Amino acid sequence: MTRVQATRRTARGDFSCDATAGDFLDLIDVGLSPRRSQMDPAEERRETKRQKEFINMQGYVADSEYEIPTRCPCGGRIIDEVRGKDGYDTLPGKRFFTCKNYEADGFHYRQPWVIGVQEHIERLTKCVEEVELVIKWVSEVNNKIERLETEVKALNREVDNLTGQVYNLSVQVADLEKLCFD
Repeated sequence: MTRVQATRRTARGDFSCDATAGDFLDLIDVGLSPRRSQMDPAEERRETKRQKEFINMQGYVADSEYEIPTRCPCGGRIIDEVRGKDGYDTLPGKRFFTCKNYEADGFHYRQPWVIGVQEHIERLTKCVEEVELVIKWVSEVNNKIERLETEVKALNREVDNLTGQVYNLSVQVADLEKLCFD
């Protein structure tokens, strides 16, 4: 039996008792999928790229499922889904933020309502804390601005005073030049 024949038989699931360890190692060398072992290298690169994009997209969707979703990555709108229980006539059951085109393939949102609202409240709480810090800081900044404005007014008065003195000195220098050179 040749290496290719043994590989094809085992890849199809035709396992025989007379298969040797070498046949098993050949199967590992060639690969478990006969279609992949016979694939064109360019097609294999395209297939690998598609698989990588698929895995990356699933990761992006999983990483983006925070807070209350507004749009699904597929472009579908988000609806409020209520999964009711038959045993209760008054309680609504579990609530979800769900993509209108939801399929369980990892590319659509179906997030429990409680988690989305909780994350949104946490984000809003952080925003409120930041605003409180800014509000406390505003009064300090206003006081500092008032002090600086007072200093600027005092410095402007001193500049005006010094400008007057410079003018007086330039007049005196001109008078002295007339006396000395005339």
